[in-house]
Amino acid sequence: PDDTAVILYTSGTTGKPKGAELSHFNLFYNAQWLTNQPMPVALDQAVVMVVLPLFHSFGQTVMQNSTLLAGGTLVLMPRFDPLGAAQLIAKHKVNVFAGVPTMYFALLHHAEVTPAMLATLGQCLSGGAAMPVEVMNAFDQKFGTDILEGFGLSETSPVASFNPRGAKKAGSIGKPIWGIEFRLVDAGGALVTETGKPGEICIKGHNVMKGYYKKPEATAEAITDGWFRSGDIGTRDADGYYYIVDRKKDMIIRGGFNVYPREIEEVLYGHPAVAEAAVIGIPHESHGEEVKAVIACKPGHATTPDEIIAYCKEKLAAYKYPRIVEIIAALPKGPTGKILKRELRG
Repeated sequence: PDDTAVILYTSGTTGKPKGAELSHFNLFYNAQWLTNQPMPVALDQAVVMVVLPLFHSFGQTVMQNSTLLAGGTLVLMPRFDPLGAAQLIAKHKVNVFAGVPTMYFALLHHAEVTPAMLATLGQCLSGGAAMPVEVMNAFDQKFGTDILEGFGLSETSPVASFNPRGAKKAGSIGKPIWGIEFRLVDAGGALVTETGKPGEICIKGHNVMKGYYKKPEATAEAITDGWFRSGDIGTRDADGYYYIVDRKKDMIIRGGFNVYPREIEEVLYGHPAVAEAAVIGIPHESHGEEVKAVIACKPGHATTPDEIIAYCKEKLAAYKYPRIVEIIAALPKGPTGKILKRELRG
């Protein structure tokens, strides 16, 4: 069980990819846990849409391994496009869809994708990046679904937390799965126990990787006493649900204040013209960093930088709203559909 089964390379959205060594037990138990979850469809009757690469932990475990373990059916799509995916869902009566938020955006905003095409979907799962609440609610309302969001990394096989069916909290990554512990630590490594106070999410349990392939120093930096440092800043509510605030490396420090891009992106997705949004920090002479938003518009919609700035100014504190807005045709994405902020930073 402790032998290395696969080496999955991290997506490298913040730097050079590293190979996470996952054991047979890491992979087996993650798939086993998924098949034990209550579902609106019998798992051996599950028809699962595979729109993520199988070299990615989300595609490999959540779609491939758990479906094969349960005896379900995989519908494979080499490269995601919203209309093609909707047509395959209708043709094969797909009842389980799992994807990253950008895929849900694309399906939601495509003019030719109708609720009838997605009528067979009984379960939708989201992961890989934070799902904007506006998008989740709009998708569920339009297509009659109930998207459940989870959280994990290549280093955690990947599922680490999940929203329980029938008790989800929109915007939350749910609670740690069975056998997994979470804790929050501050910049100095001290435990954060206060409800609602942000800290880095650390994870311990049977899903944590053996280490990074041939990188003992990187492994020692990432794992201390069995606790894996995720690099994600999160909070915990009174019910034990966790919320991602942002990636630690994406946090912007503007004039001494911590600015979390995720909060601003949530506001941007509420604008009627915005299809995609990413917020980054750029060097600034006096503030250290300035807040910049990069957006892409929905088909048939248009806006201006001044309009976006004014919109954000109404909804955010003075030190948070973006002073710079760039509008482009489409945001750069990796092979899983995750927005690549490093390319926007240039």
